This record gives sequence, structure tokens and C-alpha cells, in this order.
Amino acid sequence: MAFTLRIDSEKWHNHLTAVYKSITVASGMSPVPVIKGNGYGLGQELLATEAMNLGADTIAVGTVFEIESIASVTEGDIIVLEPFDQRDAVASARWWEIGQKFYSGRIIRTVATPEALHQLLDGPGAVRIILEAHSSMSRFGFSEGELLGALKHDKVRHAMATGRIFVEGLSIHLPLERSAPDAHAHEVMRWAGLWQTETAVWEGHSPPAPIVWVSHCTDTELALVRTSLREVSVRMRTGTRLWLGDRRVFNATATVLAVHPLSEGMKVGYRQRSGPKESSVVVLSGGTAHGIGLMAPSPSTSIRQKVISLGTGVLDATGRALSPFTIGGKQRWFVEPPHQHVSMVWLPNSSPLPRIGDQVRTEVRFTTSRFDSVELI
Repeated sequence: MAFTLRIDSEKWHNHLTAVYKSITVASGMSPVPVIKGNGYGLGQELLATEAMNLGADTIAVGTVFEIESIASVTEGDIIVLEPFDQRDAVASARWWEIGQKFYSGRIIRTVATPEALHQLLDGPGAVRIILEAHSSMSRFGFSEGELLGALKHDKVRHAMATGRIFVEGLSIHLPLERSAPDAHAHEVMRWAGLWQTETAVWEGHSPPAPIVWVSHCTDTELALVRTSLREVSVRMRTGTRLWLGDRRVFNATATVLAVHPLSEGMKVGYRQRSGPKESSVVVLSGGTAHGIGLMAPSPSTSIRQKVISLGTGVLDATGRALSPFTIGGKQRWFVEPPHQHVSMVWLPNSSPLPRIGDQVRTEVRFTTSRFDSVELI
């Protein structure tokens, strides 16, 4: 029951190298590959190996729970993007466990509130952190006033001077959409300018690192920031663009497991639904356990997208939903919602019937997909 992703190895590696080099040239610093969640559908271990092959000295993961598997196959620093906060009791317990590991010195926490920062001041051992700015993303982060207040706080300064806390820079997490063509560049320059001003006049040991860590910037935006702020280094986090930027190299396929021509009126599946006249049921590998039938909410920003979403909702309500499987050049309708490991689709008898073992092309959302096999070919 194999649900498989095949990757054109040569084209994919050419793409990875080109993106990595392009960001390095634009920003003046090597990018930070992001390896989080399901590894963008490709798997965290594969992406970690590829990041090392690219020469990455720092990678980023989503949560503290993703550190252990990545640490064993990588070198260099590991940034955890989800902000640290002791009030998240389960994550806090995991942070304590990570602190006992031999590789704990490689870990950099993201801190997004004054409260979380002060929680770290009295703990045992030294910690490395990045402070997160409250950007236009408006998800986490210090306001400008909170950031300046934190850097001037006597207790924070003492913790930095004594090596209790090492501030490795400022994180600026940006949205995908832009309010204007240069909006991202101007937002980064505003925060980076503030950070540059603060770090330039810092006195004492262990000053904050003059680095801003950014996301979702184009190479043009990175180059503009780099030329505008000479005293601050810019490091770009990259995930989707790096790993999935060239979709032509990926071929996701389901395996045909069974084909059942139906007699008129015959009912099938968990829901015992009768199909169209003169049709067959094709059973395919790939179900909810693989991410089939799962989707992220649609932004529906245009009139066309809203009409499509409305139409899809009506079809779902009537029990009709278009599957991601293409047979005979057309996407086929689900018989019923996908099962855990397989899906059933209708196929008219006018279309040539596939054979058991045939591979069927499948359109997937990689960030919600889990493949039985990922093959570099």
C-alpha cells in the first residue's frame, strides 16, 4: 500500500544550491534552512542531511519537541522558532530535559515577551536566546518599548554580563503578503536600525549580537537592507522556497490496490453509496494518515477564490468531493471521505481501467502530507 514521493535528485539539488547561493549573495550571510513539522513532506532527517551538504552552520526547527531527532544528524546551532515560555508546562518540561543533553549548547531559544525573558534570568546554566520583534505578522514579539526596556533592565544586563544569557540577535518574522512593494524591506530596516543603535553603544561583557534574523524576504529586499545597515548582519530563514521552490522535481503517486466494476445499483464503501451508471471503483493507497483529504483553510482573497470555495463547500455537503488522484488525465471523484490508509474513487467504464500496481499521480499539499516512501531518483 505504498504512497510514494519520487524526487528528481539532480534537478532538486541544483535548485537547492541555486537558492542557497542566491540568498547568500543578496544578504551577505548564509541562509538558515528551516526544518520543521513533517519536514515539508520530505522528512526532517532528509532535509537535515541536505542542509549539512549545503554547508549550513545554523538550522531552525519549529518546536522544542523537534530538537532531538535533528541534533543527532546535524552540526552547528539549532534555533527553535516557537517562543519559550515557562507557562507552557509541557514544553517547559521538555526544555528542562534538553538542557541536560550534551548538545544543549547548540540550542538557541526564541523569546517573545518580557515575562519569558525574566523567567530565564534565575535558572541554572547559561542559555542562548534570540529576542523576537512584534512585526506586522502580529503573532508574537516585543513591542519597541518592551524591547528597549528589556535591554536596559539592570537584571537583564547583569545576566548578560555574567554569561547567564547570550542574546544572539533580533528575530523579525514577516507575513507573506506585502502592503506595498518595499514594505518588508522598510519594516526590517526600522527594527534593524533600532537594534543597530542599541548594540553599537552597548557597554560591558556579552553585548547583544548585531544580527537580525528574518523570514519571507526576497533577494531584492535582503540586498536593500544589507546596503542600508552596514553594522548589522542579516540572516534569512528559508523553508518553502528552499525545499519546495521547484515543484516540477516532485512526483507524488498512489498505488492502485483494487479495481471493481460495478453492477447497476450496487452500493460500496463505509457509507454504502451507489455510484454513477456504468462505473467502477478504484481503490488507491493514500488516506487521511498520509494527509489525503486534509487541507489548510483557504485565504479566499479574490472573488474567484470565494466562488470556488463556496462551490466546493456545496459539493462536500452533498457528499461529492474531487479527489487529488488523476486517472486517465482527469481528477476523479471520491466515492466517500478517504479512509485512514486508502481512498476509493469513481471511474467511468468509458475510461481505460488501471491495473493493480499502477502508479497514479496525486496532487498534494506537502506540509500536510506523509509519504510511505521518499525516493531520490
